[in-house]
Amino acid sequence: MPTLAKQRLTHIDWMRGLACLLMFQTHCYDSWLSPAVRSGSFFRWSQLGGTLPAPLFLFLAGVAVALVIDRKLRREAPPGRIARETIRRGAEILGLGLLFRVQEWVLGQPWSPWTDLLRVDILNQIGVSIMLLGAAYWVAKTRRRAVLAGVVGAAAISLLTPLLWTTWQPRWLPWFLETYINGVHTYGKPQHWLFPIFPWAAFAFAGLALGMVLVTIGREHPGWTHAAFGAAGAGLFGLALWFNSLPVHVYPVEDFWHTSPNFFLARVGVLMAIVALSFAWCQWGLGLGRRLVLGWTHAGFSPLVQLGTTSLIVYWVHIEFVYGRFSILPKHASSIAMASAGLASIFVAMVLLSLARTRFKGRGAAAWDWVRRMGREATPAGE
Repeated sequence: MPTLAKQRLTHIDWMRGLACLLMFQTHCYDSWLSPAVRSGSFFRWSQLGGTLPAPLFLFLAGVAVALVIDRKLRREAPPGRIARETIRRGAEILGLGLLFRVQEWVLGQPWSPWTDLLRVDILNQIGVSIMLLGAAYWVAKTRRRAVLAGVVGAAAISLLTPLLWTTWQPRWLPWFLETYINGVHTYGKPQHWLFPIFPWAAFAFAGLALGMVLVTIGREHPGWTHAAFGAAGAGLFGLALWFNSLPVHVYPVEDFWHTSPNFFLARVGVLMAIVALSFAWCQWGLGLGRRLVLGWTHAGFSPLVQLGTTSLIVYWVHIEFVYGRFSILPKHASSIAMASAGLASIFVAMVLLSLARTRFKGRGAAAWDWVRRMGREATPAGE
């Protein structure tokens, strides 16, 4: 049986690749399908899958932080340094998110308004969330306390979200800062396509808690631990539905689909169930993993695992070829068959890009050293 150290990377990467695949189909059909098709059930079902990628990416970012913290603790790195490095990594991703917005604004000229430069996209939120997780670990300092920090952080963010979106709006902040809190954009109106800290960072805190359980209890009993994740996920989903059915109203303004803690709890339950199912698929393949390419993780190459190892560049590049100026199909003018062919093309292209990224990662520094060395050798002594 594979060790947890190996298996967790496989099924976590597979989940991230699944998020990429769901993201591709959501974006492709949203960008390319004609208005006539968009009014049908096919489009509605395709967009339902689009509710999973963002929570998955943030949740898995929290899991990844837990795995990195555990690895550094095993190398006897002090907790303070681990926290600082985690915050620095989050700041780097936030910087990349800001750079991505600049790219999209430039390529969107002359139609993109300047306010798009400050739009809070998923990359921005992943960066901010990782910085918050680093700060939380600075306080926690141990694996077990980090589990508690993850649970408390997720609960606090989720419970405060309805208030910060309505009666507690921090209107005293400039709009470009308030948008990081509750998604309020230029004119003070909530923009649901934004990714503010409340509620989205809560998924990262939930991922931190689950990841820390993986590196403690899950190390010795990975199968039972993931079975418990699946059962707990089903329980949380049922609990969320029960809470929502109660006649008690806690908040003055309630919006189940955007700010409700019950909806957050239900989605965390779904994410935990996906973790359990992904582990089972990558561990045993449900009897098919060695033959079906999407689950082929034991015997050979898996495109989902590959995508999951390079999800940042895959996200960055595909946006421009789906929504941007270089869209490979005309926007809002395609049939289901044409958009599906475009989706298949995007999937293959992104897998190839991911393979190239893996193959040539780190080669830039080596190439530069080679150029410098050849330059020195070509220069006569004494010049």
